[in-house]
Amino acid sequence: MLRILAGISLLLFSFNAFAQKGEFTHADTLRGSITPERSWWDLTYYHLSVRPNEKDSTLTGSTVIRYKVLKPYQTMQVDLQEPLNITRVVQDGETLTYRRDGNAFFITLKKTQETGKAESVEVFYTGKPRLAKRPPWDGGVQWVPDGKGNTIISTSCQGLGASVWWPCKDHMYDEPDSMLISITVPKNLMDVSNGNLRSVVENSDNSHTFNWYVDNPINNYGVNMNVANYVSWKETFKGEKGDLQLSYYVLPQNLEKAKEQFKQAPRMLKAFEHWFGPYPFYEDGYKLVEVPYLGMEHQSSVTYGNEYKMGYRGKDLSNTGWGLKWDFIIIHESGHEWFANNITYKDVADMWVHESFTNYSENLYTEFYFGKKAGEDYVIGTRGLIANDIPIVGIYGVNKEGSKDMYYKGGNMLHTIRQVVNDDEKWRQILRGLNKTFYHQTVYGSQIEQYVSEHAGRDLSKVFDQYLRDVRIPVLEYAFGSKGLQYRWTNVVNGFDMPVKVKLASGEEEMLNPTTDWKTLKVKGDKALTIDRNFYVEAKESKQASL
Repeated sequence: MLRILAGISLLLFSFNAFAQKGEFTHADTLRGSITPERSWWDLTYYHLSVRPNEKDSTLTGSTVIRYKVLKPYQTMQVDLQEPLNITRVVQDGETLTYRRDGNAFFITLKKTQETGKAESVEVFYTGKPRLAKRPPWDGGVQWVPDGKGNTIISTSCQGLGASVWWPCKDHMYDEPDSMLISITVPKNLMDVSNGNLRSVVENSDNSHTFNWYVDNPINNYGVNMNVANYVSWKETFKGEKGDLQLSYYVLPQNLEKAKEQFKQAPRMLKAFEHWFGPYPFYEDGYKLVEVPYLGMEHQSSVTYGNEYKMGYRGKDLSNTGWGLKWDFIIIHESGHEWFANNITYKDVADMWVHESFTNYSENLYTEFYFGKKAGEDYVIGTRGLIANDIPIVGIYGVNKEGSKDMYYKGGNMLHTIRQVVNDDEKWRQILRGLNKTFYHQTVYGSQIEQYVSEHAGRDLSKVFDQYLRDVRIPVLEYAFGSKGLQYRWTNVVNGFDMPVKVKLASGEEEMLNPTTDWKTLKVKGDKALTIDRNFYVEAKESKQASL
């Protein structure tokens, strides 16, 4: 999900104050760790049934949770955020007892839980969910008039958690293998959720129920409910795995604008299948759904609210002009289908796996259609948005992400690593290989780092440490003397040894291999050095080197 610009200073200040104190609560641990009450069972399936009531902004529904017992245990943690409340829990027809601890419910199971057995519980709930204050950054549920006498109901909950609107195992490490989403709404409205529409059931109370089936693993925050008086159309994309159904849902008054703007969707798919491999959810199709907020990467149901403008609400975040050649939300949020929905972090501390690669996808899209230099211009142009305030990697086990630099600094880190690999086809195969190797998996960031190092044929651990876990920009310190060019890395983590391409005054290009110790390159007559702009580093001429 995109989290930039508005309010970023306040968010960063709050994070700094919080992180410096190290004040994590019992609630943070319940939300962010794999507790004993979570670890003993493997989630296999959800059936979420919800009836939103637009008159009083309440939700009433239930979640059937199917699971496999990994080891015997008699207490299950299910999460649901205040002010929503669980009203009943049932297993095999028996009502179970439970206790509430903040946003976590601990259910006491009567039936003996035996290793290897498949079981299920059904959790019933109701209440007024948290209203989204500034979605998608500060999410929840929205109830918005459409100006035509209807209400638009939308959910967005990355970071905040899916338990803000439905009961679930609200930790990213465990995903269901499949899911059924049943949303009941008045007959003048429709719901669009994830996956394929299996059926619409007409009810006797002037309502109907939309049953959406997700045939792939799905992360909790990727599940969504979008209710409105939508109009729609479809088309077919001829992709790497065959025919992919594309479906579009918009408000009637925006139909003509949407038909023009959404022509970018198949172009996006063509570019990203080239770079990342096949779209990961052919069985579930691809949708763009209009919502009253900016947009988010809900799996196979990407939400859109970019006002049918090019760029980011009509702005080019790179200040190069290239960012106005495409619709930011269509490209960025759809890029998350590969990095977020296909490859998903286990812990929000590794949110860079989602955001750094998806930020970088903007550069790759630009390159695919406008050339390599255009792509370089774009990603380099975004460096002005980098804060270098706190590390990109957050704090594990307490649901705490790191710096917003995971976007632009993360994208520039990946662009820099591409230069280190120094083989564009090899780099493309690394990106495709990530999506094939970790297909439909949850991962730790360390797994991604190790994969890139292994397939680049070079230990990049210190490079990742520098950009993900440190706030300093590497500085190439250099000096010219009688013996030639002397150079080394400064402002870096211990052991940093990344190669860098430079151009000398003679016009000659050299790939240097600096470490934190001085090295010497024999050159004649050169008194100037310029670093290749594609490396996110700085240069400083030194008077300290002894030549």
